[in-house]
Amino acid sequence: MIQYFSIMLIAIGIYGLLSQKNLVKLIVSLNIMELGVNIFIISIGYVADGKVPILSPIVNKSSMNFVDPLPQALVLTAIVIGVGVTALALSLVLKVKESYGTIELDEIRGDNA
Repeated sequence: MIQYFSIMLIAIGIYGLLSQKNLVKLIVSLNIMELGVNIFIISIGYVADGKVPILSPIVNKSSMNFVDPLPQALVLTAIVIGVGVTALALSLVLKVKESYGTIELDEIRGDNA
């Protein structure tokens, strides 16, 4: 069920990237799409009634279902990279605003349609 929600978020992000002309709205759409991908990756690693994968001599390893920690680590890395990309994109939008006086793609390109 959560995979459908994440696919919807990805679709909303793609729609925003294709339909918006404002640079800030494009960055927000990119972040929505990134959130959908992160939720999808986390949902892949979900195990019902899964335990934390901390092994000790007391725990019987064969009778437990463990949650896969790799998707969680990948998403944590993706979140950090996403924050960096967003910060860089917003700083570039500020430079575009200073240079062109607008953040609308149509006005930057010179389209009058």
